[in-house]
Amino acid sequence: MNKRTLALFSATAVSIIYGLSFTIAKDVMPFYIKPFGFILIRVIGATILFWLISVFGPKEIIQLKDFPRIIAASFFGVALNMLTFFKGLSLTTPISGAVIMVTTPVIVFLLSSILIKEKFNFQKIFGIFLGFLGTGILILYGKSIKNAPNATLGNIFVFINAVSYAFYLVIVKKLMDKYNALTFVKWIYTFGLIMVIPFGWKEYLEIKWSTMPAFIVYEVIFVVIFTTFFTYLLNLISMRELKPTTVAVFIYLQPLFAILFALFLGKDQLTWIKIISAIIIFIGVFLVTKKKSQLL
Repeated sequence: MNKRTLALFSATAVSIIYGLSFTIAKDVMPFYIKPFGFILIRVIGATILFWLISVFGPKEIIQLKDFPRIIAASFFGVALNMLTFFKGLSLTTPISGAVIMVTTPVIVFLLSSILIKEKFNFQKIFGIFLGFLGTGILILYGKSIKNAPNATLGNIFVFINAVSYAFYLVIVKKLMDKYNALTFVKWIYTFGLIMVIPFGWKEYLEIKWSTMPAFIVYEVIFVVIFTTFFTYLLNLISMRELKPTTVAVFIYLQPLFAILFALFLGKDQLTWIKIISAIIIFIGVFLVTKKKSQLL
């Protein structure tokens, strides 16, 4: 398996894991563990795992001038990203959350264009417009149901998460070109842990482990090991060979797996608002990520 194939496989695996995680995390929150408490568990577990596995990585020293970028990556890729995602998911439905995450490629392109001065054309501008239009429809008209007490607010939080993750993909690329992934990811999570402790500590102390069903404990372990630890490693593998915009495009596989898994378990329902919003967003992403020649 060559490096590009491995990168594409890693990006696909991340989409599958995240797609499953929308429903798995929803099982846990907010009844058994509140969202910020769950995030603290995720980051503590992942930080320990990354420091342990870094022993087997190369012995590199991070230059002092790169720590501001690492701290920025920690904020957008760990703290803001995770806190808004789990908070949003606790208020909305798995399908709505997955659909909104599809806007990430559009946001990545927008940020990349601003930072590297890439030229816009009508196709991409129209794609950006459609992406945000679909998201706006879902946020404004997504209905609250039994398992989604405040879908509108939850969708807003998930959208903030998508923007944060887009910033992370752009910021971390330069670190990938300079260091081995295991050299800096442990620091990203260490700084991220410091950032989430003030938000998650109180909710963490409220967790009643003794009365928690075994299947919920297993789902928590899944989120820590697979959704947090393995997905970040796989993302870093894919980002070493692929452009941020290419990695971001794989996010629109997440709704497919999220919808299938949620519907199979009866955890969500498909509505016309979700279907129409998804179609509009997918068209927008397609226009933004495809070269003009490929549309002819």
